[in-house]
Amino acid sequence: MRLITWNIQWGKGCDGVVDLARVVSVARSLADADVFCFQEVSNGFASLDGDSDQAAQLAALLPDHQPVFRPAIETIDSRGRFRRFGNMTLSRLPILQIASHLLPWPQDKPVRSMRRQALEVSVQTAFGALRVTNTHLEYYSATQREAQIERLLDLQEEASTSRQAADAREPYGKQVIAASGILCGDFNFDVSDPQHALLAASSRPGLNYRDAWTICHPELPHQATCGLHDHMQWKNGADCRDFIFVTEDLAGRVRRMEVDGETAASDHQPVLIELAEGD
Repeated sequence: MRLITWNIQWGKGCDGVVDLARVVSVARSLADADVFCFQEVSNGFASLDGDSDQAAQLAALLPDHQPVFRPAIETIDSRGRFRRFGNMTLSRLPILQIASHLLPWPQDKPVRSMRRQALEVSVQTAFGALRVTNTHLEYYSATQREAQIERLLDLQEEASTSRQAADAREPYGKQVIAASGILCGDFNFDVSDPQHALLAASSRPGLNYRDAWTICHPELPHQATCGLHDHMQWKNGADCRDFIFVTEDLAGRVRRMEVDGETAASDHQPVLIELAEGD
């Protein structure tokens, strides 16, 4: 099972060109992924997307994947048109359930910030149900980011301690809450930040998250995932802010972790994980 996570910066490359076809082409060249998790997908923000529906465009570019787009930001302009900005997951694996979680947004004036979200898509794999959580945490406020991390840990603890079977016949039917999970996206902290340890060294009841890069490459430092090609936004140079965490029961399945450091199709780099499907 292969998954790619990528903050695509609404398709804007380091050349200033917005090109979703280029984004998809680059992602597919990295791997024929079963699941794509994109952050910063825009719809109706003319200054970003040219007043287009990027979720629909990405769905058309990946027709063999089921698209799921959920906005963190959703407003309506004076003409009644929606403006949406958020995360998108596209899965070739059967989708069992979808949950969209708005993350905490505590006041932290005068820091600039925006609403953040975690998109949870449960999929059926050869080794069972798997929750894939696609997220993008706050950039400017460490206070907000920490609250968001705690909520992600709460969600994993809930999933680990209340396993249920699926029954989709009516709304009160039992839901799919898989304890096994992948948490990926743009976390806006680096490896040395204590907030990384909040996730990578968590010790909650149930299954905890662990950094898949460290599992796969225990002797190697994390490869940079942003600032490699865009030196205007990332004046301090290359950094690692995009991660994939897996629950402890999946550690033995991690076979491959790779960052595409060559592409300049966004200010971030795509990150790949491959999990073994055998027993």
